[in-house]
Amino acid sequence: MMSLATQGMVLFADAHPMVEKITHLHAEIVLFIATVVVMVLGLSHNAGMRRLCGGVSVVALIVAGVLGAMTPDMAHMPMPGMSGFLKVVIAAVGVLLVLLIEGTVDRAYENTVRKTGVFDGLRSTRGEFYAFMLFSLTGLMLTTGADDLIWLFLALELTSLPTYVMVSISTSRARGQEAGVKYFFLGAMGAAMFLYGFALLYGASGTTVLFAPAGEVSIASVFASNGLGAMGMLGLVMAIIGVSFKIAAVPMHFYTADVYEGAASSVSAFLAFVPKLAGFAALILLLSTVGWTHGELHDSLPDAVRIVLWVMAAMTMTVGNVLAILQKSVKRMLAYSSIAHSGYMLVGLIAGPGNGGLLAGNGLAAVLFYMLCYGFMNLGAFGVLASLERAGMGGESEEAETFADIRGLCATNPLLGWTMVLCALSLLGFPPLLGFFGKLFLFTSAISAGEILLVVVMGINSAIAAFYYLRLVIASFIDEPTAESRAFGVTAFGSRVAASAISAASVVVLVLAASWLMGKTGDAVAPSPTQQVDLTAVDGIHATIAPGGAEE
Repeated sequence: MMSLATQGMVLFADAHPMVEKITHLHAEIVLFIATVVVMVLGLSHNAGMRRLCGGVSVVALIVAGVLGAMTPDMAHMPMPGMSGFLKVVIAAVGVLLVLLIEGTVDRAYENTVRKTGVFDGLRSTRGEFYAFMLFSLTGLMLTTGADDLIWLFLALELTSLPTYVMVSISTSRARGQEAGVKYFFLGAMGAAMFLYGFALLYGASGTTVLFAPAGEVSIASVFASNGLGAMGMLGLVMAIIGVSFKIAAVPMHFYTADVYEGAASSVSAFLAFVPKLAGFAALILLLSTVGWTHGELHDSLPDAVRIVLWVMAAMTMTVGNVLAILQKSVKRMLAYSSIAHSGYMLVGLIAGPGNGGLLAGNGLAAVLFYMLCYGFMNLGAFGVLASLERAGMGGESEEAETFADIRGLCATNPLLGWTMVLCALSLLGFPPLLGFFGKLFLFTSAISAGEILLVVVMGINSAIAAFYYLRLVIASFIDEPTAESRAFGVTAFGSRVAASAISAASVVVLVLAASWLMGKTGDAVAPSPTQQVDLTAVDGIHATIAPGGAEE
């Protein structure tokens, strides 16, 4: 009979793949533990304990960011370092989002508790709100390292489902609940679409595994050896269109303006970053299964996929920017702006990793770098709106929303006014702010990929965007304060102002580290040497091409 020691060794050997998987999930485990803690703290009868929810979330994100930086590379993935890099970005922006979200829920109820001394856990939503936020960030981190279709689906839904509730409870106004309902039903349609695409990918490959070590069956290896096929092509296209809901890209963009306007500004900032990054991480992983090794020069996506992304990018940029011009609400304008920025980043996906030469030609690195830039500068713009409040009907506070609300802001509140100016100019891509380098990186990668027409479309749309971003600058810096704008005062929650100011400072300070950050994004999407595929090029020339498309 087998000894106990031998049995233990066998069991450990069987469990080894899962043990190895857990070594890549330390950051997510920390966030899950913090989620449980804040749910309990939110039900405490002690007001001081309830206020700890935000602090616990910040500490957990800092720890998760440190662990994310220490995450070992996932050798079987096409880009082993991407997950660890993105976890650090998620944690950094997540800390600012937690600071911005302070005071979003339970303000009126907490005032009632202070007056009456009676606390009812059923009426308190503080703990649940922070828990949903941490759940969503956990799902985002899980998405970045997904190597299986089932894992990817669950991670995407863990990212999205909490945001439906966050939108609905972020404000007591009816339009917040209306926005939550719209967001939920359109989200369900998007999920159904990309899940059906996943089913077709499974049918075309016979496995749900996206990437596996050499010698094991995966979707990537099946497509590399047998080709994509009609079913695989249809599945990939449907998955792309379904995931486009997460990034608010045409044709799945219709919800964006209504949801951003109906939610509290802090939650709108959350929506502009978290689901969008999850969507782009998922698209990079899905596109990596076929690789940028197609076309005459073996340096592009399959024609059908490239055409779909090309049309989506051009339409998303144009629709977002044109409709943004027509808005009187700053929140709706930033919503359409968010759509346009998704179009810019889709260009990076089309360009792909380039030929392995200059970093400026790496479209995937450009997408990650732009997402980092966008997270900071967009959060600052929404943060200004969240930091300006006035007394509304029923004694509840109202946040600034329209251009009229921020007129003369540099004169009445220089800190918030200059925060809006700097973030708006960075979103525009005004040199030498951080956003300029983000757009420059996307332009150079598209030019290197030969997508000249798409570069022209990007240039025209960037010029269109200048109109409405400069409206923000003019309203804040040049216009004189009015009685309406003077009615708005600074919120009592200093963490919101701090988050906004840090975001504005980052678009200036991080410029000094722009070259280093670009190098880090390049390292994050560097192909794994163990995932190379031997191909025979045209004219019988033998070449070794990585899944990203870099010929060696």
